[in-house]
Amino acid sequence: MKTTEINNRRYLGNKYRLLPFITQIVSEQCSGVRSVADIFAGTGAVASGFTAKRLVLNDILYSNYICHYAWFSPNEYSAAKVTELVSYYNTSSFAEANYMSDNFADTYFSDAACRQIGNIRADIEHRFDHQDINPRERALLITALLYAADKIANTCGHYDAYRRNSAPKARLTLAVPTPLPHLNAGNQCFNEDSNQVISHIEADLVYLDPPYNSRQYCDTFHVLENIARWQQPPVAGIARKMDRTELKSAYCTNKATAAFAKLVQSINAPYILMSYNNMSQKGNNRSNAKLNDTDILDILHDKGKVQVFTQSFKPFTAGKSALADHAERLFLCTCR
Repeated sequence: MKTTEINNRRYLGNKYRLLPFITQIVSEQCSGVRSVADIFAGTGAVASGFTAKRLVLNDILYSNYICHYAWFSPNEYSAAKVTELVSYYNTSSFAEANYMSDNFADTYFSDAACRQIGNIRADIEHRFDHQDINPRERALLITALLYAADKIANTCGHYDAYRRNSAPKARLTLAVPTPLPHLNAGNQCFNEDSNQVISHIEADLVYLDPPYNSRQYCDTFHVLENIARWQQPPVAGIARKMDRTELKSAYCTNKATAAFAKLVQSINAPYILMSYNNMSQKGNNRSNAKLNDTDILDILHDKGKVQVFTQSFKPFTAGKSALADHAERLFLCTCR
């Protein structure tokens, strides 16, 4: 049976390739770190570099939260049961029309793939409602479905649009997620706004990776969010988007600086480590950073001593343009 790992997913701003840089800075500059909180956790890629510690993960998107629960929850599950169900999903026809085929056929996915996705997602929820699978098994199966769907999606890595001149793949094939064993029993996963979750979590190091620009993640990954939530809302427009009002982030707007200042003031931890690139005014208006270096440094300096570490990094761009001298920076604040 084919397996999948946490990094086998396309995601804008994914820091998986920067893990050696991030873990090195923490190892060399931060002492006594036994717990790490990642409150804009995305795919959970950064947390995967700190599994020897107690982890706190948070993301406003449920599609990310459910994957965090699959990868990092200490709750038990039956690997045999998950594998058996993945095999069943891969060998069943699932030809019945459903919410996905009615709304997304021949857009991001083929009609046949939509029938698979919708029927598999409904079956997962049915089994969970009837207590045939536990919360961790449900999360692992939804994660397997999201990863498989993303792998064949007729996109360039996001869901703001689909490729109209390219035929989507006919079917999808699920792989079994393989979380690390013996995770810390104190690991926690949250699905909240970052500025709210910070009031009731504790960690030695709080890692911040807020959105950089005006591109809202709920817009970019709305299809996967829709599948994960499975509330089957109405969708509209060419991109087939549901209502995402409650999922919008202040960090993608002109409120970003105020939100960041309030967040940092609320953090109670010895260390704050923030990832933020040097995009500044290099891209188009939608790509330009919402937080500038002066504000970041002023806000962090109010909290403690700040060091900045830089590493060159090739960014993702939706077009063909190349950005010169692009770098990822780590702002390390040793709090008073």
